[in-house]
Amino acid sequence: MRRARTAVFGLRTRLVLAFLLVASVSAGTTAALTYREARNALLKTAQDTAVSSFRDQVQQTVFPLPPRPGELEDTLRRMAGKGKPRPWVVFAEYGSLRASSGTTPISAVITPQLRDAARAGTDGVFERVVQDGVPYLTIAVPTLFETDSGGTLPSGLLLYAVMRMTDEKTNVDALLTAARDGSLPGLAIALLPALFAARSVLRPVRDLRDAAQDIGSGRLDTRIEARGSGELAELARTFNESAGELERSVHDLRQAEARARRFASDVSHELRSPLAGMLAVTDVLNEDAAHLDRDTAQAVRLITSETGKLAVLVEDLMEISRFDARAAELNTDEVDPAEAIRQSMRNRHWTDGQVVTHLPEGIRARLDPRRFDVVIANLVGNALRHGGAPVTVTLSARTGPDAGPLLVVEVLDSGPGIGPEVLPHIFDRFYKADAARARSAGSGLGLAITQKNVRLHGGTVRAENALGGGALFTVEMPLWAQEAGR
Repeated sequence: MRRARTAVFGLRTRLVLAFLLVASVSAGTTAALTYREARNALLKTAQDTAVSSFRDQVQQTVFPLPPRPGELEDTLRRMAGKGKPRPWVVFAEYGSLRASSGTTPISAVITPQLRDAARAGTDGVFERVVQDGVPYLTIAVPTLFETDSGGTLPSGLLLYAVMRMTDEKTNVDALLTAARDGSLPGLAIALLPALFAARSVLRPVRDLRDAAQDIGSGRLDTRIEARGSGELAELARTFNESAGELERSVHDLRQAEARARRFASDVSHELRSPLAGMLAVTDVLNEDAAHLDRDTAQAVRLITSETGKLAVLVEDLMEISRFDARAAELNTDEVDPAEAIRQSMRNRHWTDGQVVTHLPEGIRARLDPRRFDVVIANLVGNALRHGGAPVTVTLSARTGPDAGPLLVVEVLDSGPGIGPEVLPHIFDRFYKADAARARSAGSGLGLAITQKNVRLHGGTVRAENALGGGALFTVEMPLWAQEAGR
């Protein structure tokens, strides 16, 4: 689900959405400004034409005062017929006298504010109002008379022109529809450059991702072509420089590791011959230790013991070197694992008082007998040294959750268990659970070699603390093992 959300709301999607958002805001703003300017221009043209035409007619028409109703209505009808840009309905007020050019009631369209403004001025006023959903333009112009001094004064006769603006409203609605309908195809068209822009921006990012995956897979010579001089090109050059430094560092580390492995292998190999001679000499001295004085006998036994430990360490170093060099191989054979475990116990003189076994009969497995013996000997020996007797060895066979039948060996000691800070490092080479302990009875490589041998069979080994106390090591290997790795 997290990967699906990442794919849906990835960088490409966000870039396209951002591009479309900018395009929609730009298109919407342009459409709104265009609509507003066109609407204002359309209404202003109709409004200016009507106001100018009505004011001119009022100024050019002579109205007798006081006006006679019949003559006044005829005059109003003539004025209404000459209305521009379309006929008006003309209404007149003189005191309590009311006259109109038509039968349509229009007094409700004339607002009190318009009447007050018309009585207070001499040039005329206008107002746009909406009545019952219909837009109107109302114009109010007072008639004037000349005084003896040459000035003008309002005569008290107010003329009103009312013009429906339905045509203008229709045109304005058409403008709004055109602006809206024109923006939608524009957004659809903007999707193409948005995808193109997202592709051009994401191409270097994809190259960087692929290069990072290649480096993560071990191809440290991977580089990115840096195009141009922008931020992405600078990122590509930085990536190439970092990859170059990483390649050099890894190369140096690999060389150092190879030298260390070769050194350990060479030293171990060179020590085998002198150690063989030393073991022969110490064995002879150890046989005659009973005839030597006490101090000399103690020194002989100490030399014999330490020489034996050194021989074990050298053999373990050579074994781990073979794993490091990927030279370890399986020599499998069909064996009885229960009998192989019993034989391993007998060879090392681990009695029933030290080791308790639960070994059912009838289990057959194909594995490397020598390496299986090393696994059992290392786990049981480690349990006796660091855990405590009795050690319980349990053999079983079961089917794995996503594999075939498994051979399972469990080794449980009677000690205090493994500390939580030790568990993550239990299979590390030369790791000491007690930092104050200068040395242990083993070589410090037993569990590491055990893990290597189990993995070579295609299995796993894990350490944990048992519920009832003690350390529990569990080995799971395919019943019919094939070489799985080195």
